[in-house]
Amino acid sequence: MTTEKTAPTGPTPSPDPAAAPPRRRRGWLTFLRDVLVIVLIAVLVSFLVKTFLVRSFYIPSGSMKDTLQIDDRILVDEITPKFGGFSRGDIVVFRDPGGWLTAPAKPARPAIVEAADWALSLVGLSAPDSDDHLIKRIIGLPGDHVVCCNGIGQITVNDVPIDESSYLRLRPGDPASSVPFDVTVPPNSLWVLGDNRNESRDSRYNTDQPGRGFVPLDNVVGRAFLTTWPLARFGLLDFHHDVFAGVPAPAGTPSTGTGSTTSP
Repeated sequence: MTTEKTAPTGPTPSPDPAAAPPRRRRGWLTFLRDVLVIVLIAVLVSFLVKTFLVRSFYIPSGSMKDTLQIDDRILVDEITPKFGGFSRGDIVVFRDPGGWLTAPAKPARPAIVEAADWALSLVGLSAPDSDDHLIKRIIGLPGDHVVCCNGIGQITVNDVPIDESSYLRLRPGDPASSVPFDVTVPPNSLWVLGDNRNESRDSRYNTDQPGRGFVPLDNVVGRAFLTTWPLARFGLLDFHHDVFAGVPAPAGTPSTGTGSTTSP
């Protein structure tokens, strides 16, 4: 009978330390890949939100004081107007219908600044095209007969006077507009005015342009709804729909109180 040989006992050999660095490198590469995927997804989601849902703009002028101040940052709802339409009193951002804006002289900026601004605009963190847009309050919807002014200086919409004192910035005794007008808003268009009525180049001052002062619905980017900056002014915008509550719909249009129209 033979005795079975036993393996010699001794300390277990330690793993080769040279094998660890590749494993650690693979771990860092996986981490960086995951971070890159997360960043790309975040950028894509931000781009889709900015393109189809909400956009950021800044206020370049004082035409909407005291509702909005120069350099305020706002969010604009792009989806609700497409499905719910607009109402009198809504504050809307729109592209220049033609001839409303004079092209300002823009100082040259370094290429890296332009590139950064462009990249941030893709995700809605910058609004380099704010100077190419206007923001005003809707006074007249398609079919509305809008006149200024009656005997006490008020605008009338479909023969009903509207009291705009809750949002107008005017000197005491001033009428709602120093420029008289009597218009009927054509289909698929809006008549818009600034809240700072004496400092706003709005529909009244563009009747000599091809669009005769009306804003095509196709030019409307969306409805401003929130001031985001400065933080002291953070909050929802007031559309003052109650001001227009007594205005009837134009002839041939179902009445909806404040009035509304759907974008084409």
